[in-house]
Amino acid sequence: MSLSYNKLWKLLIDKNLNKTELKEKVGISFNVLARMGKNEPVSLESLEKICIFLKCNIGEVVDFSSKDSIEKSPKQFNSIELFAGAGGLALGLEKAGFNSLGLIEIDKDASETLRKNRPQWRVINDDIANISSQDLLSYFSLKKGELDLLSGGAPCQSFSYAGKRLGLEDARGTLFYHYAKFLEQLQPKMFLFENVRGLLTHDHGKTYKTITDIFQSTGYTIFKQVLNAWDYGVAQKRERLITIGIRNDLAEKISFSFPNPHDYKPVLRDVLTDCPTSEGTQYSARKKEIFELVPPGGYWRDIPEDIAKEYMKSCWEMEGGRTGILRRLSMDEPSLTVLTSPSQKQTDRCHPLEARPFTVRENARCQSFPDEWKFSGSVLSQYKQVGNAVPVNLAYEIAVKIKESLEQL
Repeated sequence: MSLSYNKLWKLLIDKNLNKTELKEKVGISFNVLARMGKNEPVSLESLEKICIFLKCNIGEVVDFSSKDSIEKSPKQFNSIELFAGAGGLALGLEKAGFNSLGLIEIDKDASETLRKNRPQWRVINDDIANISSQDLLSYFSLKKGELDLLSGGAPCQSFSYAGKRLGLEDARGTLFYHYAKFLEQLQPKMFLFENVRGLLTHDHGKTYKTITDIFQSTGYTIFKQVLNAWDYGVAQKRERLITIGIRNDLAEKISFSFPNPHDYKPVLRDVLTDCPTSEGTQYSARKKEIFELVPPGGYWRDIPEDIAKEYMKSCWEMEGGRTGILRRLSMDEPSLTVLTSPSQKQTDRCHPLEARPFTVRENARCQSFPDEWKFSGSVLSQYKQVGNAVPVNLAYEIAVKIKESLEQL
């Protein structure tokens, strides 16, 4: 006998309710909702509570069918995300078919962004240290090893453990420690750890080795690769270090491979020509005058030397190309890495056609956020949220490959 709760989900839509509201009003756990999301059996007591609240009978919320009479439902997978930010990674996972059981984010504005766009998600606006110290299995209503995927990218503070043999407890005070605590307690089938490319070489590679050694000590086989978002439908050059873990007892049962680059790599013309208007900052009057002298695709070397020298001041004497200073992008190239601030002297990204920084919405397009995804907080907070995000399309491509691995079980 097979089960389907599609009737229930349709009934919730008809009554303008979401899953979180159902859970809170009926008094069922996230685990029950997750099991229903997988079309798995739940207790009769839970079904009766739902029917009493919705004023219906069981036949109106669940279908009982012979296994032979229906196609096998696709597997559904659950995830928990740490350091969720404004939702770039979460959106990619959702698009690939993952169901979120919880997203933890300390920033109030980013948390409000998540809640505004996905009121059904369980958004936990708290310090990760306050959550990792709890009984996580109880907190998320899970059994050990039941969670399909733990995801997130912990900001990694500078630290050096050169020459030391360190375990998990020695990493206290670092944010990746809390990520490792989730791995240790929940033992998800797989994990996704995203970070900047520079983590690979920090402290001659010792920092990243310490992190992966600790992840391995919690019971995982590690795969890593640097991916450029531009190869995966994102109009931006943005390299990220992607670390994938498979729990050791599953490592021989499933395989994982990173996504292949796309044949076509988008440029700014693909994302800016029809971008919705939105708030954004402006340059000072003098800086705008100077940028009007810079051609699309150019930088400080493309304007009169006296003006460049006046603008650059002490930077004029620096070594290197300094190609980020007075940099104006071109419609026929991708964006450089979207930053958390719209205007920084040594890392300018001027709009190709107008002498101004990109707006929040234009940066969001460069990060492949959908136009309907709205950001909360001040304009500067919105810039920060967009700049810190994982590009949605990159997240989706990785999530699809993770899902393919989990489907082998």
